[in-house]
Order: sequence, then structure tokens, then C-alpha cells
Amino acid sequence: MNKNNAQDRKDGYFAGIDVGSTTTKMALLDFEKKIRVSSIIPTGPIIKKTVDKIINICFEKNLNGIDDIKYCVATGYGREIVDLADEQITEITCHAKGVNVIFPQAKTIIDIGGQDSKVISVDDNGSVLSFVMNDKCAAGTGRFLEVIARSLELSIDEMATLSRQSKKRVEVSSMCTVFAESEVISLVSQGVEVSDIAAAINRSIARRLVGLVQRIGLRLPLVMTGGVAQNKGVVKAIEDALNIDILISTEPQITGALGAAHIALKRFQERRDSIE
Repeated sequence: MNKNNAQDRKDGYFAGIDVGSTTTKMALLDFEKKIRVSSIIPTGPIIKKTVDKIINICFEKNLNGIDDIKYCVATGYGREIVDLADEQITEITCHAKGVNVIFPQAKTIIDIGGQDSKVISVDDNGSVLSFVMNDKCAAGTGRFLEVIARSLELSIDEMATLSRQSKKRVEVSSMCTVFAESEVISLVSQGVEVSDIAAAINRSIARRLVGLVQRIGLRLPLVMTGGVAQNKGVVKAIEDALNIDILISTEPQITGALGAAHIALKRFQERRDSIE
């Protein structure tokens, strides 16, 4: 297959595939930098099968065949397993690029994924200036929310809704997922309202993220990406803790894949220009 044929000036697409610990995302751009299709699916136990599945989904939606993809960039923790990829790039760089495309004025990014959380500082071009991350434990991540929601016998969406109904302030002090779960179970046994516990969980996540923001230095505007950006309770808790408004795109989960697709388009154009 010749994905780099310089004669195909306006036909074809550029793929970004973000293989995360919880979900895998794919975005396809055309030559005009328009998103032609995007998809999000759970990351299964066998990453190669997950990647094949999301590629097939995107083909069914928009493509005639694999030759339509001129260049592919893979990102995320499973990026090395994407056979289609011409290049693998870290999620830090891809999220920074994706945010810059949507919010070119952004200076700071909070990305909360399934297993880690990151704070990234970027310049006016979306290039990474510095970053800090928590990847040693699940505290403050999507996984943390899943564990707590399960202990409350709620879905994550239900927990987010209930948190906004809180009337009494309680605290969950532990940042360890296991100990926080024990605290939650203890609070439930004491008869504490679930809405108050849910709000306490959101504040505990906010404290963790504020600590990361303080380490890197807050520069506004701030954008939040990742699946947890769809959790209004967590977002509100972080906004309150930082006393700011956070910018969020309509599809925050595909930010990394979108950034990867834009990098793929740029790489293709650079190669084409070098041939000419």
C-alpha cells in the first residue's frame, strides 16, 4: 500500500488513533482539516483487536478501504501496537495539539484519563512547555470514579447528578483509591447522604488536580480534556477550587486522537513537499 503517494493531492484521510487504558478513540481528517468521522469504543483486554475494531467502524462510516488513509499517528499507552501507524507520538503532545486546534487561546490543559491525570502548559502554537502527571496510582482518575460509584451502587452519571444536590459538606480525606472506598463505605454506614458523599469525592479529585496545577503554574485559559471532563460534578469542583471557568469541547474524549490526526496531516504534507 502506498499511503504517501504525492499524486493524490486531495483524496484520502489522515488518522489519529488514541489507545487509552479505558477507551480507544479514532479521528479522521480530510485535506481541509475537517473531521470526517470519529469513534470511541472501550479498550478491551486485547488491544490489537480493539484497534482493528475501531478502524473497521471508521471504514464502515466513511472509507472505501485502508488505502484511503494517507498517514496515521498513534498515541496513548497502547500506541506501539497500532500496526497502521506511520508514527507513534506521546499523548502529551497530541492532547496539546488537539486543544490548540479547538481552543487556540489555551495555555493550560487538564487531562483526566482512566488511569492517570496530567496538567500540561502550552505556548501559543500548542507546543508543550512543561507538564506534570500522576500515573503512580488511580487517585483522581476515571478508574477512581468507577470504584467509588460502584461502592455507592451508582453509575458515574448518577453520582455526578447527585453530587450537585449536596446540602451538607463532608470530606473524604484519603487520596488512595482503596482507603477512599473504605471511607465512603463508612460514611454510608453512618447514614450520610449519598449526594454529600458524591460531592466530597469530587472535591477530593479537585484537590489532587489543584496540586498538579500548582506544581506547573496556572496560566489561563484552562481547558479540560478526557472522559472525566464530561462529569459536571468534577468540573465544577475544580472550577470552584481554582476560582476559574474551565473550557471544555463538545467531545473532550477525542482530543488526543484529533491532535494525532492533525499531526498526521502535517507529516504527510512535509513528506510530500520534500518529494517535490
